[in-house]
Amino acid sequence: MHRNRHLGLALVGAALAIAATAPAEAQNNVLRVVPQADVKVLDSHFSSIQITKIFALMVQDTLFAWDYKLGAKPQMVENWAVSADKLSWTFSLRPGLKFHDGTPVTSKDAVASIQRWTKRDVIGQRLASFTADWSVVDDRTFVLKLKEPYGFVEFSIGSAGGQMPVIFREADAKTDAATPIATGIGSGPFILNRDEWKPGAFVAFKKNPDYIPRTEPVDGLTGGKIAKVDRVEWHIIPDAGTVAAAIAKGEVDLWDSPSNDQVAPLANNRDLVIDKLPPFGNYGGMRVNSLLPPFNDVKARQALAYLFDQRDFMAAAYGDPKWWKVCNSFYVCDGPWGSEAGSEPYKKKDLAKAKQLFAEAGYKGEKLVLMTTNELPQIGAMAQVAAANLKEAGVNVELQIADWGTVVSRMPKKDSPATDSGGWNMFTTWFTGTTMHSPLTNIATNMACGGNNWFGWACDAEAEKLRDAFLRAPDDAARKAALDPLHKRLQEVQPIALLGQFDPPFVWRKNVTGVVKGSVLVFWNISKS
Repeated sequence: MHRNRHLGLALVGAALAIAATAPAEAQNNVLRVVPQADVKVLDSHFSSIQITKIFALMVQDTLFAWDYKLGAKPQMVENWAVSADKLSWTFSLRPGLKFHDGTPVTSKDAVASIQRWTKRDVIGQRLASFTADWSVVDDRTFVLKLKEPYGFVEFSIGSAGGQMPVIFREADAKTDAATPIATGIGSGPFILNRDEWKPGAFVAFKKNPDYIPRTEPVDGLTGGKIAKVDRVEWHIIPDAGTVAAAIAKGEVDLWDSPSNDQVAPLANNRDLVIDKLPPFGNYGGMRVNSLLPPFNDVKARQALAYLFDQRDFMAAAYGDPKWWKVCNSFYVCDGPWGSEAGSEPYKKKDLAKAKQLFAEAGYKGEKLVLMTTNELPQIGAMAQVAAANLKEAGVNVELQIADWGTVVSRMPKKDSPATDSGGWNMFTTWFTGTTMHSPLTNIATNMACGGNNWFGWACDAEAEKLRDAFLRAPDDAARKAALDPLHKRLQEVQPIALLGQFDPPFVWRKNVTGVVKGSVLVFWNISKS
C-alpha cells in the first residue's frame, strides 16, 4: 500500500511537472482533470468505452446529440426535412464547420463517417437495416433514403450509447471499421495537443479558436459548446488516495468516478462539490464469452443469475447504499423501459441451483479466465466479488488483472484463453444508463447471431425477434406492449449478468462552475475562478 502511495505521488508530481512545461496560461484558464482511466483508443466508432466517448466529445462533433432527457437535437446539422412518405431525409450542415487541420467539414465527411459507424454500433446496425442509400448533394447537403419508415433516425445519428457517430474527415472515415482511427483530429471545441501527450500519464487539449458554437443554451450534450477555459489537462493518476489529496489541496480541479472509500472523507471538505451527472443511474454487469464452454450453454449463464447477489457487488464497488440499488431490469429501473418482467426466479441467491446448472451445462472444473482492472476500482471490486462467488460454486476461476486499456484490447478476441491470442471467458464492466436504457441502445441485449454484435457475442433468435417487434412498433404504447415479452426472454437467456444500478459520483472544486449534467462528461461550458 505504501509503495502504491509513493508511486501515485511520483506520478502526480510528474504529471504536474509536464503541465508546467506547457505554454503559460493564467491558472483560471487551465482545467486540471483526473479522468476515470487513461485513453488508449481515440476512435468512438471502434470502442464504446466511456473514456473514448469523453475524448471524442472533446475533439469531435456529431450531426445530432442527446439532451439531458435523451431527446435528439441538431448539432452539426443546421436544418433537415423529411418527405411526406417518410422515406427521404435531407440534411444541411451548419456553415463554417472546420476540422482541426483547417479543412472544411463537408457532406462527404458526414456520409463516410455515418456509413462506417453503422458497421460497428448496435444503433447504427439497426439504422443500416432500414437504409437504402446515403448520397451527397453538395458540400453541405446530403440525403438518407430509407427502405421503410423508421422512427429513430435523429435519435440514432445523435447517439451517446454504444459507439458514438462522430464525424471524421472522409479519408479517416474510409479506414476499415475493425481498425481504430488514431489521428485524434475532429472539428470539436477542443484540439488534442499531440506533442504533449504522454500515454499513461498526461493528455492536454487546447481551445479550438475556429469552433463556432450553436446559439442554443446547453442541455445535456446539445446546445452551444462554448470552451470557457483555454486548456484542459488530463492527469492519469492511478492511486485514489493521491487524487483525493490533490483535489483537496486544489492541485487538480475535477475527478471523474472517485473510488467509494474516498467519497465520504471528501464530503467533509467545504471546498468541494460531490454530485451525479447522468440523467439516471449506470449499471454494473459481467459479460461472458458465449462462444466458448460453458457459457455457450444457456444453463451456465442462468447459473450466474442464481449465484450473484447484487447487494454484494454494489456494496463492494460503491459502499454507501445512497449511491446504489438492486435493479433486475436490463433497461435500468429509472428509465422509460425499466421492466423487471421474468426476473422473479433470480431475486434470491440459490447456490445449490447455480451448482446444478453449471453441472447440467457440462462444466467439469476447467479453468475459466475472468479479466478485470483495478484502474477503474469499481470494476475491479466487482470482479473480486464475482471470483469469490464463482469459487463458492466450485468454478475454477483465474482472476487476471491488467490496466483498462489492455482489458479493452482483449475484448474483441474470440479464441479460447488456452491459446496464445489472449482470449477470455468473463469480464466485469459498467455501462452508462443511457447505453442500457432502451432495446435500441443496449449493446448487451443485442443478441443478433452472426458474431457482429458486442463482445461476448450472445446469440438468441427469439430474443431478436421480440426486440425487432419493439423497434418496429409505431408508437410508445405499442412499444410498452412489446417490452415485457422481450424482457422475459432476456431473463431466460441471460445475455449479461446484472450486478446492480448505481449513481457514479463526480467531485470538483467549488471554484469550478458550469459542469454539465448529461450522459457523458464534457468540458465545454465549464469556468474556473
